[in-house]
Amino acid sequence: MRDQQITKTYRELQQQICSQLENADGKSAFVTDYWKKELGHGYTMVLQNGNAIEKAAVNFSSVSGSVTNSMKDSMKIVEGSEYFATGISSIIHPKNPFVPITHMNVRYFELNTGLAWFGGGIDLTPHYINKKEASWFHKELKTICDYYDSDFYPVFKSWADNYFYLSHREETRGIGGIFFDYQTAYENESFEKLFDFTRKIAEAYPRIYIELLTKNRNTEFTEKEKNWQKLRRGRYVEFNLMYDHGTKFGIDSNGRVESIFLSMPPMANWEYNFTPKTGSKEEETLSLLKKDIDWINMNS
Repeated sequence: MRDQQITKTYRELQQQICSQLENADGKSAFVTDYWKKELGHGYTMVLQNGNAIEKAAVNFSSVSGSVTNSMKDSMKIVEGSEYFATGISSIIHPKNPFVPITHMNVRYFELNTGLAWFGGGIDLTPHYINKKEASWFHKELKTICDYYDSDFYPVFKSWADNYFYLSHREETRGIGGIFFDYQTAYENESFEKLFDFTRKIAEAYPRIYIELLTKNRNTEFTEKEKNWQKLRRGRYVEFNLMYDHGTKFGIDSNGRVESIFLSMPPMANWEYNFTPKTGSKEEETLSLLKKDIDWINMNS
């Protein structure tokens, strides 16, 4: 059965990701919280107060149930009364403001009509944008995408730019990455290709992040830079509460609230009408929170 195959693989990937992040942090370990509800079960794994990672969460869930009216509206479901869904979702909030926030999600959704699709992606939210690191990050994602389809990166990169966008602020959440949804898996060939693609994304996620974490975790910072980190975390909260599809799906499907809101940072600030100083690193970062930037060819 496809659902059993994907569920087993995603659960194993969750454990691998946690093990790699624990080793990279060098102090704290993930705490596993198994939960079970009428609609399904999951493993919420959380690391807190590490050497370099302030909070990391790696969620796995496998759920099924009746398609609600709110799900039909938000997911544009025309036919189908029952669904099955499984996936991994992860977020990492670092201690050091020069280490970025990162997010990864891979998921599979199936209706009792036989319609099924994959979704997911990786994106990066630096508190301070380093152009060279942003270029490297996008090159890594493009390499993965190109192995499966040369159209994946440009299409999914644009999708991420448009999805991770705070329209009320007119700024992107970070430097984007790749995002995709509704990638249908009717035939065995398309199913295997997309399933393997999501697996490779999940495998690359800790490797890519650990590279950035290792490079920047010991960079010296000031209280001013720590306060800026908290302001940028506030923007992250705004996006997740106002726009994030996964948050909305979790609430609409009567999911586990503690797991749904694990993406929130441990501490965030909002300052009225904050305006960075002209020529500052903060001003430069704000100037780069735009759609359609060619990060791969960005000059350092």
